[in-house]
Amino acid sequence: MHTRKTTTSRIGLFTGLVCLSQTSQLFASENVTSALNGADTAWMIVATALVLFMTLPGLALFYGGLVRSKNVLSVLVQCFALAGVMTLLWVVYGYSLAFTNGGALQKYIGGFDKILLKGITVDSVSGTIPESLFAAFQMTFAIITPALIVGAFAERMKFSGMMLFSILWFTFSYLPICHMAWAGEGALFADWGVLDFAGGTVVHVNAGIAGLVTCLLLGPRKGFPREPMRPHNLPFTVMGAGMLWVGWFGFNAGSELAADGTAAMALLVTHIAAATAATVWMLIEVWAHGKASALGIATGAVAGLVAITPASGTAGPLGAIALGAISSLVCYYFATTVKHKFGYDDSLDVFGVHGVGGIIGAILTGVFAAEALGGSGMELAMLDQVWAQTKSVLVTIVWSGVVSILAFILVNKLIGMRVSLETEQMGLDLTEHQEQAYDLV
Repeated sequence: MHTRKTTTSRIGLFTGLVCLSQTSQLFASENVTSALNGADTAWMIVATALVLFMTLPGLALFYGGLVRSKNVLSVLVQCFALAGVMTLLWVVYGYSLAFTNGGALQKYIGGFDKILLKGITVDSVSGTIPESLFAAFQMTFAIITPALIVGAFAERMKFSGMMLFSILWFTFSYLPICHMAWAGEGALFADWGVLDFAGGTVVHVNAGIAGLVTCLLLGPRKGFPREPMRPHNLPFTVMGAGMLWVGWFGFNAGSELAADGTAAMALLVTHIAAATAATVWMLIEVWAHGKASALGIATGAVAGLVAITPASGTAGPLGAIALGAISSLVCYYFATTVKHKFGYDDSLDVFGVHGVGGIIGAILTGVFAAEALGGSGMELAMLDQVWAQTKSVLVTIVWSGVVSILAFILVNKLIGMRVSLETEQMGLDLTEHQEQAYDLV
């Protein structure tokens, strides 16, 4: 009887401990999931898909339509290949170097704590969304940024050279600039108080400078600028621009990482800036040439989208109109007059639109974030904010420029960067990929 009572007591005690343990686990699970916000998570899943949509098929079609018919597949393949390779690099080391603490190098780069996405599980949280979703969202930025550079050297670079250059540039330029801007306290731009909501420096200035460097080092296409090199399929380009416009809502509004008023305002000002820039570019062409072109309106819209990107979380509608108009005017001047005056062959105006538009947007974010101009306000005085923004632009220009030069020289020595003149004349579709976009029979 005593034995039975003792055994029963032990069973009861064991059962109680199990229940207590399960209750503790339940509370712990609730504490983990309580940080998650369903609306934020749902919106960020959509935003992530939208940003990937910008590259595939948006940018691929936009660029593909702008090149000659013998090179359209080469551009499409480059965008797709970069999406695959950059995804793997992001998983292996990109996310860790961009968004973890780098210790003594924290100002410039992260560490190796999350190599191969170590520690990211279904229960990992970043703010109010799963960390896996945050990593996926940032991955789409890492995909589109090197893909943007493709347009600067289109129609004349080896596929193998493009891939190796992109890997080096991603590692030594994209990741450090991303870390400096977005890794938070202790990172260089963050410590300066720089406002870069969705990637003015990280994406557009970074890629634009790389594009300028590569097109200068590679040299112009055969026949440039004497021979006409007209876009072979403007419907592709216009469709691609429309996809970029829609996808940009995920790019900018998604950068709030939440479904709230700031995200909604970011979406609104993104659209206003694009619409303004498209309209201004159209008016410039009517004034200069008597007719508005499909290519001009599409390019103008992209210029406005680029310029509003760093300011999308702080500017109001008035700032969006101003940034759209200014970027359209200045980018038009660079994509036409400046390029022709200096004779550099930036094939698809990567520097003229993304580089210049990104510089304008990044610096003027320090102006249009002001509450007096309809912005959300800023902690620094306007002149101090503009100087902080300017410093971040200068660092990005120098950093991306130096990395691009060194990466180009290295790859050129190892495997060569430029195709032969015969290959260029035949077209990269056949010579680099043994395929044709169109049946010429």
